This record gives sequence, structure tokens and C-alpha cells, in this order.
Amino acid sequence: MTLRIRLLALLVGIVAVGLGASGVVTYTSLHSFLLSRIDSQLAGSDQVVLQHLVRDPVVGPSGGFRSSGDASLIPIGTVGELRDTTGAALVGPDPFGGNLSPPVLPADLPGSGGPGVSAVLFVAESAGPSPVTYRVRAEPVYNNGSGEVAGTLIVAFPLTDVDQTLGRLLRIEILVSIGVLLGLMALVWWVVRRGLRPLDQMATTAGAIAAGDLSQRVEVREEGSEVGRLGLALNSMLGEIEVAFAARAASEERLRRFLADASHELRTPLTSIRGYAEMFDRGARDRPEDLALAMHHIRAEADRMGHLVEDLLLLARLDRERPLEEGSVDLAGVAAAAVDAFGVSAPGRSVTIVSPPRVMVRGDAERLRQVLDNLLSNAGKYTPEGTPIEVWLGAAGPEARLEVADRGPGVAEGEREKIFEAFHRFDPSRQRASGGAGLGLAITSAIVRAHGGQLGMVPREGGGSVFWVQLPAEVPDREAAGGAPEAEVKS
Repeated sequence: MTLRIRLLALLVGIVAVGLGASGVVTYTSLHSFLLSRIDSQLAGSDQVVLQHLVRDPVVGPSGGFRSSGDASLIPIGTVGELRDTTGAALVGPDPFGGNLSPPVLPADLPGSGGPGVSAVLFVAESAGPSPVTYRVRAEPVYNNGSGEVAGTLIVAFPLTDVDQTLGRLLRIEILVSIGVLLGLMALVWWVVRRGLRPLDQMATTAGAIAAGDLSQRVEVREEGSEVGRLGLALNSMLGEIEVAFAARAASEERLRRFLADASHELRTPLTSIRGYAEMFDRGARDRPEDLALAMHHIRAEADRMGHLVEDLLLLARLDRERPLEEGSVDLAGVAAAAVDAFGVSAPGRSVTIVSPPRVMVRGDAERLRQVLDNLLSNAGKYTPEGTPIEVWLGAAGPEARLEVADRGPGVAEGEREKIFEAFHRFDPSRQRASGGAGLGLAITSAIVRAHGGQLGMVPREGGGSVFWVQLPAEVPDREAAGGAPEAEVKS
């Protein structure tokens, strides 16, 4: 059973019980009220009925009653009867203004067969195929002289009008109750259906999402209602799910591209090693010069493949967010050492560093040196000879900033979002003359992220590129912040 039907059945059931209880109370109250009026009417007309029934001046052994009074005071339809102490009828039954059959009365009435105490009221029916129900009042009649019971006076009034009134009331109550219940069912069905419509939309949205459309959202009309808050929570959850699925899809796509690029990079040295091994099998072992050449190239390709594998392992370790060795690192000293080493390896390059005496950060000194080496190597690879390279290091507040700038051709706008991806090179032909395996900037980005920093690139005015790194500083460098002299080193 659906929630809509359960709510409808519950509300209609409650209202039906309420209407039934109200109808019973109304019917019972009216029935009691009408009977009390008839009882009062019977009590008020008993003496008039008695006076009209008594025509013989002597009824009992020591007293009697004389007929007097106005018969118009007796309600139409009233039946009067006078019985003696044995229960035998003395006068009547006499209908006053009616032609209905009199009621069939029991023999043991007050004043019959013994002393009576008080009047009694009861209901009796007439004989015949169409019985009439009467309200009967029976009371003892006393002799005027001796005060003894002389008989029983019976006054009865038909309950036809009462039964018709109560029957009409019952029919009205039933019809009104049925109408109210039908109207309530229609109203409740409309209200519940309208109120639960957002839930139906949520179910439809959930089905569409299950089918693969993660862009679906629930329409929220009343944010303050329970259903509205549920819709807002569902939309928030759907947004997070969509982001998570998009991130997973992007991660899977990067993994596929990474595996393809890694396979391509590893295939080249393996092919070279296989070729030199075949040359060895074809007789190079017997020619010392060819043997030395083959062994030299095999060793070189193995070294290159080993470096590539080490870079891949480093990327995997950083991507799994393994903790680095942490300690206080003087980034100014690391930068100076990296610039000195680059000047030795590339004597034809002009490198300038501008740095305060100390810039302290928390991190792994070896990995931070690798960041500097990779940025300098990248600047040396992809910029023409003779173009200067500038390194700037400073600290402002809680962050240390490192910049490596060159005046080369720069990076095309379409390449700026991809240069930090693994195996990405500016030259899509993958020629080794135009660069390495394309892991340098990817490793640099992973190391910087592992230190809680940021890495980016912006074009330089007048041509060239500026690669910048921001790292959390351990202690703000007050001398740099206050304009202390900066050390300048050229190589």
C-alpha cells in the first residue's frame, strides 16, 4: 500500500469515526428530548383524560369521578383507558381524535392486582398488520373518599411523529456523512497528491540518475517545508555525486593516458635493447668494436629506462600521498645550490638569482631541491641558448614564493593547462631532441602539492614564461618583509 493511500485511509477513517460518534450523540439526544416532551405531555393531560373517561358518578365502592373539562386540551391521537384493580377495562380504550388501534398492554399495571406506588412509562405496540408504537403512561387512580386504589389510568400517545422525525434525521445524517466523506476523500487525495508530487519527481530524478544522467536535479518550490529541505539535501548530494563521478572519470582517463604514455616511453628503450641484443647474436660478440658499441648503447638505454621507472615510482608515491620527510629547510640555500649546479651543467646559460639571506619552510630538502632542478632544467630545455634565466625568491607573511623566469618563446595558451600533466611535452612528435619523457613538471607539481603548496605558470611581459611556486613558510622572513638587502648571485 502506497503512502498516499495510507494517508487517505487514515484521514477518512478518523473523520468517519467522528461523524459516526456525532450522529449517534445527535440521534440519542433528540430521541431523549422528544420522549421527554411526550412524557411531559402525557403527565399534563392525565387528569383531563380521566375526567372525560369517567361518565358514571360512582366508580369505586366509596367514591367516584364526574366528567368535566374541555376535550380540546387532549392532544390528537391520545388513547385513554380506565381499568379496575383486577386489570379489567372499565372505560375505553378511547381514542381522542384519532382512528389508530390502541396499544396492547400488560396485565400487571400500577393499581392492578395490588396497591400501586407511582406512575410508570413504557413503550407498547398495537395489534394488527401495521403496528403502531405508543408511549404509555400508567398510574394508579385513588378513591376520593377512602383514598384506596380504585383502578389504573392509562394514557398513551403514538410515537409515529417521533419515529418519522428520528428516521428523517437518521437519513439526513447518513447522506450528509457520505457526502462529507466523499468530499473529504477528494480533497485529501488532491492535497496529498499535490504535497507528495515532489517525492514523485525525486523518484523520477533518481531513476534518470540511475540510468546515467547525473545532471538531473530536483525542483524545489518550498525550501522551508520538509519535502523542500529533502529536495535541497538531495540536490546537494547529487552535486557531490556528479563531481565525484566526473573526478573518477577524469582520473580514469588520466590513468589510461598515463599507462599509454608510460608504455610508449618504455617501449622505445626496450626496442633499442632488443635490437642491440640481436646485433650481438648476429656476430657482434666476435667483433670487439661492435660488441663495445652494443654494450654501451644497451647500458645507456637501460639507464634511461631506469630513470624513467624511478620517476614513475616517485609519481606513484606522491599520488598516494605518502608522507615526506619533514624538517626546517632554508629555501634560499636550496635555491642557491640549485643555481650553482645548473651553472656548472650549462656553462653557456646566464642565470641570475635574487633572494633574501634566509627563507625557512617545512618540508623535504631533497624534494624541494628537485623542484628547483626541474624548473631550471625545463627553462634550459625549452628556451633558446643565450636567453637569460632569472630566479627570484621572497617571503611575505605566511607564504614563501619562488619564481623562475625566462625570456624564451613562452607557452602557447592551449598548452598552459596541460604542461603539468605526466608525459606532456611541447613537441607532440615525441622526439627526444625536443625534451625528455615529459615527467619533470608533473613530478614538480606532485612535490609542491605534497608540501601543501601551489605551482603555476604565467606569461611574461615581453615574451617568455614565469613558473611560480608558493609554499607555507615556517617563520616569516622579517628582513625580506622590511626591505632588507637582497643577495644577488650570477652564473
